[in-house]
Amino acid sequence: MTELENIKGARSQRMPREARRRQLLQAAHQVFVAHGYHGASMDEIAEVALVSKPVLYQHFPGKRELYLALLDSHLADFSRQLDEAIDSTTDNRQRVFATINTYYSYIKGESQAYRLIFESDVLADALIAGRIERFNNALAQSIARVVVEDTELSEAEGLLAGRALAGLSQVSARYWASTDEAVDQATAVDLISRLAWRGISQFPKEN
Repeated sequence: MTELENIKGARSQRMPREARRRQLLQAAHQVFVAHGYHGASMDEIAEVALVSKPVLYQHFPGKRELYLALLDSHLADFSRQLDEAIDSTTDNRQRVFATINTYYSYIKGESQAYRLIFESDVLADALIAGRIERFNNALAQSIARVVVEDTELSEAEGLLAGRALAGLSQVSARYWASTDEAVDQATAVDLISRLAWRGISQFPKEN
């Protein structure tokens, strides 16, 4: 039984505000992943959550606000996982492996939360695009900080390298997931991390 099933209960059941909000976000996640933003409706989200539309609108004034809240939650969770990967070791080769492996594990996840981040059908919305851009920039800066500390690259060069590593991780992981894991995750991550590391390791070291 899923967490949503555990907490949603009957329409008339009262629950603490935070529990209700969590329930609604989980229902919204199911609907947005299945249908995208444009194909989702507040009616269906309320139906999946087993609440009335007035209850849904008490917490979220509209579909856009609900989508943004859900996106913020997923971005915060993924950012935490990536930060933990980067901080998990002082060995930069292992950092590269851990970061790429985190991408693969996240995209492989059953929740398919990555679809709301990397395959959103509303990137033309400035608020949504801005949130995803801040996520991408923060990750690139975290990678750049490590690269710059260990090489003679400038901050601008390190940031570019950070963007490149994040892009390599994302694009390869999404392709890998689409192939029904014809290559197992450990082999795929080792391949891509070795490819990335061979490039990064060629930069001159700081004296």
